[in-house]
Amino acid sequence: MKKYFLFATTVFLLSCAGTKKLAKDVIKFSKEDEQMFTDVQRTTFQYFWDGAEPNSGLARERVHMDNVYPENDKMIVTSGGGGFGVMAILVGIERGFITREQGVERMERIIKFLETADRFHGAWPHWWNGETGKVKPFSKKDNGGDLVETSFMLQGLLCVRQYFKDGNGREKSLAARIDKLWREVEFDWYRNGNKNVLYWHWSPNYGWEMNFAVTGYNECLIMYILAASSPTHGVPAEVYHQGWARNGKIKDTVTAYGHTLTLSHNGAPKYGGPLFWSHYSYLGLDPRGLKDRYADYWENNRNHTLINHDWCVDNPKGYKGYGPDNWGLTASYSVRFYAAHAPGDEDKGV
Repeated sequence: MKKYFLFATTVFLLSCAGTKKLAKDVIKFSKEDEQMFTDVQRTTFQYFWDGAEPNSGLARERVHMDNVYPENDKMIVTSGGGGFGVMAILVGIERGFITREQGVERMERIIKFLETADRFHGAWPHWWNGETGKVKPFSKKDNGGDLVETSFMLQGLLCVRQYFKDGNGREKSLAARIDKLWREVEFDWYRNGNKNVLYWHWSPNYGWEMNFAVTGYNECLIMYILAASSPTHGVPAEVYHQGWARNGKIKDTVTAYGHTLTLSHNGAPKYGGPLFWSHYSYLGLDPRGLKDRYADYWENNRNHTLINHDWCVDNPKGYKGYGPDNWGLTASYSVRFYAAHAPGDEDKGV
C-alpha cells in the first residue's frame, strides 16, 4: 500500500510513503437539508438503541415492528451489525440524542457480553443468542468464527476505544477492555496454515470445511487492513497482495453509464456489486485520497455509486418507483425476502 490508512483516529501504517492532507470542501446546506440529515441520523440511531436486544445491548439481526417472529429469532444478535451499532452510539452522543453517560452504560453492557460470548481463536461468530452468548449457526457448518463480521465489529469498537481513551476513569477502563478484545483476535490463525490469504470461517466442529478464502473485490477490505495492523496477530503484506488482490487480478477496467470501475467486483463485473460494498469497509476507513497499486478507492467508490444511481434512473426492468430520488440497490429484506440487490441480474425490485 502506498499511504497511511486512517481508521478513526488510529493510524495503520502499511508502508512509509508519507501522508497527504485532504482538502475540505465547504458545503452549505439549507435548514430543510439539515433537518433531513438529523432525522436520518436519529432514525438510524434509534434502530440500534431502541431496537437492541436487552441483555447484550447489541443490534438484533432483524426487528419486526409487529413483534411477531415466526422463526422465534427475536433474541438473535449480529456481530457485524453490532459494529455498526456501536458507531451509531457515538453519533447519538455527538448529536445529543443521548448523554455521554448513557452511551458509556450501553457500551459497558455490550463489552461485558463480548468478553464472555462465544469466540473462536478470538473471532466472534456471525450470530449469537443475545440472551446466552452462545453461537447461533448461520448455516450448518458456519457455527464458529466469522472473521469478516468480526472485522465489522472491530472497526466500530476501535472507534469507541479512541472516543473514550482520554476520558474519565470509567471511560479509560472501557477503552482498555476494548483494546484487549482487539488484541485477542487471531487474524494469523485464519490463514488456514499460513496460506497467503485470509479465510472467512473456522468451525470447532467442521474446521475449514466452509473453505471460503476471501479475495477482492467486495465488502471485505477492512478485514485485511485490520489483519495487517494487528499488534499481536498481524499478517505479512503477501497475504494482502496474493490473497485479497489475487496477485493483481483484482484490477480491471469496466465502464457503465460513463463511470469507470478499476476493481473487478466479484460476481458483478459489469455494473459492480451491491452498494454496501462501498459502505461497510469505509465506515472506519476513510477512502478520500486512499490509493494503492490497484485503485484509487475514493474514485472507485464514487463511480460504483454513480453507476447504481444511473441504473435506477434508467430502470431497464421497469420497476415501479425507481428514479433520481429513489435509488440505491444494496443487500436488504424486501417483499421478495432477503437479497443482495444490485444493478443487472440481481436487481429484483424492492
